Amino acid sequence: MSLGLDSPVTSLRGVGAERAKKLAALNIFTVGDLLGHFPRDYEDRSRITPIGEAEDGAVCTIAARVTGEAEVSSKGSGLIITRLPLRDDSGALDALWYNQPYLKHRFKKGEQYFLSGKVNHRQWPLAGGDSGRPRPVIESPDYELYTGRPASFGKIIPVYPSTAGLTQKLLRSLIRAALSETLDQVTDFAPVLEDSLGPRGEILPVHPAEKCDRRFAVANIHFPESPEAFLWARGKLVFDELFLLQAALTYMKGTLDIRPAPVFACDVSELLDALPFKFTPAQRRVWEEIRADLSSGMMMNRLIQGDVGSGKTALAMASAFAAARSAGEAERFQTALLAPTEVLARQHFETFKKYFQPLGVTVSLLTGSLSAADKNLARAAAASGESGVVIGTHALLQDSVAFKNLGLVITDEQHRFGVRQRALLAESKASPDGQGLRPHVMVMSATPIPRTLALILYGDLCVSTIDTLPPGRQKIKTYAVTSAYRRRIYNFINKQVDEGRQAYIICPAVDTSVTDVSPMESVLAYAEKTRAVFQDRAAPDGRATVACLHGKMKPADKQGIMAAFADGAIKILIATTVVEVGVNVPNATVMVVENAERFGLAQLHQLRGRVGRGPSQSYCVLITDSQSQVCAERMRALSAIDDGFVLSEMDLKLRGPGDFFGTAQHGLPEMQIANLYTDLHILKLAQTAAQELFKADPRLERTEGGRRLMDKIKWYTRGKLLL
Repeated sequence: MSLGLDSPVTSLRGVGAERAKKLAALNIFTVGDLLGHFPRDYEDRSRITPIGEAEDGAVCTIAARVTGEAEVSSKGSGLIITRLPLRDDSGALDALWYNQPYLKHRFKKGEQYFLSGKVNHRQWPLAGGDSGRPRPVIESPDYELYTGRPASFGKIIPVYPSTAGLTQKLLRSLIRAALSETLDQVTDFAPVLEDSLGPRGEILPVHPAEKCDRRFAVANIHFPESPEAFLWARGKLVFDELFLLQAALTYMKGTLDIRPAPVFACDVSELLDALPFKFTPAQRRVWEEIRADLSSGMMMNRLIQGDVGSGKTALAMASAFAAARSAGEAERFQTALLAPTEVLARQHFETFKKYFQPLGVTVSLLTGSLSAADKNLARAAAASGESGVVIGTHALLQDSVAFKNLGLVITDEQHRFGVRQRALLAESKASPDGQGLRPHVMVMSATPIPRTLALILYGDLCVSTIDTLPPGRQKIKTYAVTSAYRRRIYNFINKQVDEGRQAYIICPAVDTSVTDVSPMESVLAYAEKTRAVFQDRAAPDGRATVACLHGKMKPADKQGIMAAFADGAIKILIATTVVEVGVNVPNATVMVVENAERFGLAQLHQLRGRVGRGPSQSYCVLITDSQSQVCAERMRALSAIDDGFVLSEMDLKLRGPGDFFGTAQHGLPEMQIANLYTDLHILKLAQTAAQELFKADPRLERTEGGRRLMDKIKWYTRGKLLL
């Protein structure tokens, strides 16, 4: 039976049920998945090193003959050592394998082998107990019998992501078999580029004899014919991966851009006059972009991105007020605002109610902790149209929540959603009498996101950036110190409390069950330990001045603690990062972060933004005992830089895209081969190519290649973008 790319991996010789389970742990289920399991590294085995020239600690490839029988010995610890004597014209060494006694009968005296591994010049006695001069060893080497056509030597060899029970030799063998059987079935779905971009293979798709199509690229990413072939292959595959992603996002954005939506009059002067501040130039610029969308008659799908305290909420209020003042077919339009936490939902509710209700716009709150009676009242007000603005948590997404005339959906800090989920929220809540109109969509984010990632995370959105803070904001003084300063920090907190201020102390874990290479302070144990330090700062009414807050608490308990902190009754809040998007407490002037090495720059900047929101000077103290050079560089950067977007770019560079504020959990598709920092120039090429393609053929239906790409896009969006 002939193999296909969709054939189960068990179709390959040597893959039974047990081995298939191990491959499944690597997300390999089909032969095509195996071809898409790209190497994580490569070993250059094209150069044979004479034994006499092998340096201590170096990974070397040698060609040597067996000079004696393999011996097996054991140590008291239970370690079994198999030792094989070898020699070439320049010297001798022993090959050592651990806990593999079956290798004793694998080798015959006089046979010649290629071996690759780490050479060690420690004082190993000779095999057989010979007391002669010690000689080097090559530890746990990969090996292959010398033949005229070696499979794994004399060339560049791939090293694959693996798991227990799957050796590199086995993975290479399976991938060779898959290539042999199915490579001719690999087809292109992206354009083959004609131009190279640079001498380092940033993208060099033209092979001397033929175009570097996907077939050539797949073969040479696994087993490169040469360093140049590897660069051509990687450039092509990176482009393909990013092109498919950008094509999917362009397609989705195009389907949203052409959807009819309500037209808002956008006269919000009454609200702006009531606010105690004037819009900054950056806010005015972004408001004009929003106003153009809301009055266009087509669905707005816009991200409002701005640093902590830049004024995003005021823009959301202006947009919601425009909806409430614009008459629809039956009633004025309604707004739904979705917040990620109940604490933030209540903060928005209080802010909106303060300014909207005096102007005749009813604001409702719908969260999971409300009583059944209050929930029913909020649902009824939304369904009847009585509420002009409904603010809530995920409770808003329930099927029981309906709107009479929904015109605008705002999500706050919702980078945790995939791109399609944002649109589904608006679609699922479309009003039954909305005459086929879809509500406008606004997404707000205070997480500074590098443009590189914004192209991916928010590729379906138009992006507006508020790049300046309101005037009068003082810079938060930031210091990075070791735990040796902890007592001085506590004294400083006590001094701030004596002056009427408040403080946050952030710990990265809730309990001590989390194990890691560096110790973490448990927020529960830490709070208990530090209460004694601050107990003489009791509040006048006798309530505790120190409180503990974490995500595993009941919502009502969390809300009570945050409310008490906001009111000033609690002076010192010891918490996990649940406060990252917490309430606005202008009186809080100190942010202390324990084990700061455990957080990225972007998240530390977010935490720092919890203070500095009032007129008093504020401080952020980062405590870490890490000796890591990367950690030291990050702490220096945070101490010197207060621009969140600059820090986010640096964070991406230092930590990589996989670690950037947990991108794997925030809707970012996992990249097989592309690097979202080093391959930015290819990402831009891919985005341009995708946009031009859809401009020429919006439905991808004019050519066979376009139809094939559309099938690929639909598959991709289902699997990667949560369509």
